[in-house]
Amino acid sequence: MKQSIIPSAQTVVSACKGNGVKNIVISPGSRSAPLTISFTQDSFFKCFSIVDERSAAFFALGMALQQKQPVAVVCTSGSALLNYYPAISEAFYSTIPLVVISADRPPYKIDVGDGQTIRQDHVFQRHIGYSANLKLDVVHAKERIERYAPDMLGIHQDEILSYNQDEVRKALSCATEKHLPVHINVPFEEPLYDVEDLITEEWSDEITTSSKSSDVANMYEFKALWGQAKRKLVLVGVNYPDEVEQSLLDVLANDPSVIVMTETTSNLHHPNFFASIDSIIFPIEKSNTSDTLFKALQPEILLTFGGLIVSKKVKAFLRQYQPKQHWHVDKIKAYDTYFSLTHHFKTDANGFLAELLSDGKPVLSEYFSEWSAVKKRYEAKRGAYLAKIPFSDFLVFHDILDGVPDKYQVHLANSSTVRYAQLFNSNPTLKIFCNRGTSGIDGSTSTAVGAAFYENAPTLLITGDLSFFYDSNALWNNYLRNDFRIILINNGGGGIFRILPGNDGSENFETYFETVQQQNAQHLCLQFGFEYQKCNTAEALKGELSTFYSISSKPKVLEITTPRKQNNKILLDYFDFIS
Repeated sequence: MKQSIIPSAQTVVSACKGNGVKNIVISPGSRSAPLTISFTQDSFFKCFSIVDERSAAFFALGMALQQKQPVAVVCTSGSALLNYYPAISEAFYSTIPLVVISADRPPYKIDVGDGQTIRQDHVFQRHIGYSANLKLDVVHAKERIERYAPDMLGIHQDEILSYNQDEVRKALSCATEKHLPVHINVPFEEPLYDVEDLITEEWSDEITTSSKSSDVANMYEFKALWGQAKRKLVLVGVNYPDEVEQSLLDVLANDPSVIVMTETTSNLHHPNFFASIDSIIFPIEKSNTSDTLFKALQPEILLTFGGLIVSKKVKAFLRQYQPKQHWHVDKIKAYDTYFSLTHHFKTDANGFLAELLSDGKPVLSEYFSEWSAVKKRYEAKRGAYLAKIPFSDFLVFHDILDGVPDKYQVHLANSSTVRYAQLFNSNPTLKIFCNRGTSGIDGSTSTAVGAAFYENAPTLLITGDLSFFYDSNALWNNYLRNDFRIILINNGGGGIFRILPGNDGSENFETYFETVQQQNAQHLCLQFGFEYQKCNTAEALKGELSTFYSISSKPKVLEITTPRKQNNKILLDYFDFIS
């Protein structure tokens, strides 16, 4: 095997190998040749080639999400690096360990008019866990350094090697321990393609995740508060499947003083859980006695864990009707989403719940029973509403979610898609994900493709038209599995804007907010080798779904067209109906 002769390239590759960063997503470029050669020549690494850097970064993010371990992306210098930013910001707010490795020009060629050159150091400063800006080696291309920056030769290579190793170590430690994205910027001078035989060496200082003490040792006071409170609300956002022990969830579910509100992305299930938050809160907003009802729902203690919350309704409710106590459980972060945070437990949900519920007896309360009755009423009305409405986004999402085969991995695009999904109960065998860190539409497809690569079960992406077409380069790679499925709900534009304030029906609104479009996916499917199915009626949808998940020699897209100008009315009428 061969490796680059440039020491800094050897340092980066050796560190990744020594710390188990096995998956490397590479976008083409010349300046990054020392890295590309060294990664691809070593059989330890699994390397992927994706041309579009924005798509490549989301592909890597999806893989890191599914594998729960760092994945690296490698790019050349210049604007290529900036295309990683959307995925980096998503990784930052979703605590996903994305390792960004960029090749750079030597420092003396920055801002002198050299091609494909920008200021790459600290370029992600406010959305990165750590920025490692390596120093240029002085034992490589000495003639060029002597010609352009002779002062640099005054630094000994051993000092540079030590500095670079230390910076790479800090970056990988941050990715491993804090689960944050990190940036390693590596300057290279030409020549870039010279190689030597690879000498197998162990990385000198392997990173080990530090064992942090559990933050549940002194919980007497909190257990006492929990045991006395008659209204306790547990709210769970983005959460990995099977991460919280079901026995602990069962205790919460059967406590008469506890309401557990979950979102589709929480991957938590129990018949007593409240899985459609907006179906509870929206009717209260429309009630003549809304203040009384909100005060009855207002918790004394709010317990939160998991990632970010989709529902704007529950955020608005808890910000106005704040709990006396808000406890958040997470090893790393605690967002004060409701402006009432009183304690951050730096531990995992299992350890916290096991201690909190260890010796307590449920307090007598009507909190759960009263709101459970409300839930049963809206669930019955939802069924009646589905039976009376015409073909629309609302009906389509119900039929899609009702028909996903067991044990699928499901990825949801943002905007309308994830919000519609919140309105229905999901199959508890499904593993559901969505990029909720920044809630952007820009990389949903690429993330799903990356997450599908190592997943044992098939993967389904449910997406809207703008999100799908925006990220169509996600289909431009060689890593799509034949059991990958995409359901595209094409309502002719950004349908969510028809629900939000500002919809005046004008041409200006349709052009600059809703972004009306008339594209379809048929030719994209032909170009990228997908099977293509389409429908625009309820009867046709049932027929297409009956064969959509069957074994195939190609991945599939099912495109469903829905009535653009009716969808928002049908959705808003639903909340009137259940009220």
